[in-house]
This record gives sequence, structure tokens and C-alpha cells, in this order.
Amino acid sequence: MTTIAFIGTGIMGKPMAENLQKAGYQLHLSESRSAAPASLVDGGAKTFPSNQEAAKNADVIIIMVPDTPQVEDVLFGEDGIESALNSGKTVIDMSSISPIETKQFAERVNESGAAYLDAPVSGGEVGAINATLTIMVGGEEGVFEKALPLFGAMGKNINLVGDNGAGQVCKVANQIIVALNIEAVSEALVFASKAGADPARIRNALMGGFANSKILEVHGERMVKGTFDPGFRIRLHQKDLNLALSGAEALGVALPNTKSAQELFGLCAEQGGEDWDHSALIKAIESLSQHNIRNE
Repeated sequence: MTTIAFIGTGIMGKPMAENLQKAGYQLHLSESRSAAPASLVDGGAKTFPSNQEAAKNADVIIIMVPDTPQVEDVLFGEDGIESALNSGKTVIDMSSISPIETKQFAERVNESGAAYLDAPVSGGEVGAINATLTIMVGGEEGVFEKALPLFGAMGKNINLVGDNGAGQVCKVANQIIVALNIEAVSEALVFASKAGADPARIRNALMGGFANSKILEVHGERMVKGTFDPGFRIRLHQKDLNLALSGAEALGVALPNTKSAQELFGLCAEQGGEDWDHSALIKAIESLSQHNIRNE
């Protein structure tokens, strides 16, 4: 049986780990930062006081933490897993972080003899719970093929998109598209409501046409109902768009609409909405329009 050290059991990581456990994998959990989730421990996961100890006797180490500095700390920090790495082990980083630093991390991990895959995900908490995540992988094909059964326990749309770093590039591209779709749906529903139409009926009508999208279906409903408990937090999408904008600057690429979406997320954050779901971007459009589609 493959043993997996799973580091980072938050909103996304916990259900991902639960699905791996359901698929029969033995989990090692680090309690370096916080206690391991009871559901995983009850399911048979073993707990360890540090990341290093959790990784020591694991075949695969999966990392699912918020940002680049946290991944670097898990890998190479004081409690880092680097000293537990050797030939035959695989590190899979499923966080969404800098593509440039991902390449550097991969090189350092490879020097230990271990393999490295960057495998960020899309699909939010719902996708993590239902094991329907889209997984974008960067790394060697042989390592990817060996890891496919693990990915299959967590997701449905699984693609090797290139060498190390390419998975993170793909995720940044994904976050650009998602942000701009959220902005488009927000603008459309505020426009319709201000013009005197029922935004709920407008959304239902649009779902039958060419404007239909997963964002209109899922986040459009959140916007109409005002249910902004986080599936994916605004502050995390801001982080991803910062990666897009900094990368675009380095590459000399113009991303005007990405910049606009980031500014709108910033307006939400100024209203105390850093931890709202990213569908709450509509609140920024409502504020600028002095019109609330929910008559709150």
C-alpha cells in the first residue's frame, strides 16, 4: 500500500485527503501547525509531531497549503521535509504558487533523488469533496503515470501539461479565466437588475444559451441568493491574480481585464471581504453602481 504524507488539511486539503483515505491509501498527517482533523484520524490516519516525521516513512508527500512561502517552508524550512527525501519518493505540490519558484523547488527536490510534480487544482471545495477536481500537472511523464491513481482518487479531469512549472502556469491561466467570468456575470446581473429585470430569471434564461458557464450556474446562484460563505476565498484569488500580473509584467504581456478584476477584489477586501467567496466580487460592482440586486 502506498503511504502518503498529506500536509495541509484545510478547506481543500481535508476533503482531498479524505478521498485518498476512502481509496485505501494510508495517510500520515503532520500536527506541526494544528491538530489533524478528527475525521481523518478516525479513518485510520497516523499523526506525527512534525512535517519531517510525517514524511520520513511515506512514499509520497502531498502539499496543499495557501502560498509560495508556505510551500517553501514545508519543503526546506526548519521543520522541512527535505532531510526525509530520497530516491523513490515523490513530492506532489497541489498548492497554487509561483511557477518560477516551483521550478527552483523542483530542482532542489530532484537533487535529493526524489521526484517532483506540481499539480495545482481547480474546482473549489465542492470539487474537492466530490473528487471531481481538475488537476493540472507539471513534471516528468513517468512520474505522472505512477501518480495517476492518486490523482484519480481526487479528481476527474487530469492532465500532464508540461515540465515542472507548467502545472502552475496552467493554474494561473485558469484563475485569470475564472476571475474574468465572475466579473462578467456580476456586471450582467447588476445591469439586468438595475434595468428593472429579475436577476434570478435572467440567470435562468442565460443558462439555456451561449452565455452559459459553470460560473453563471454556480456563482450566479450565489450572487442572486447572497450566499458568500467561502468555497474559494477572495484573498486567495487575489494571490493568484498577483502571480498572473507579476508574471505578465516579467513577460511583457498586457492583462488589462485581469488588472480590473484584481481591483474589484480589492474593493471587496476594503469592505472586510477578504474571506468572502470570490463570487462576492459582485458586491464591488453593486457598490460602484449604487445598486444591490438582492434588495438588501
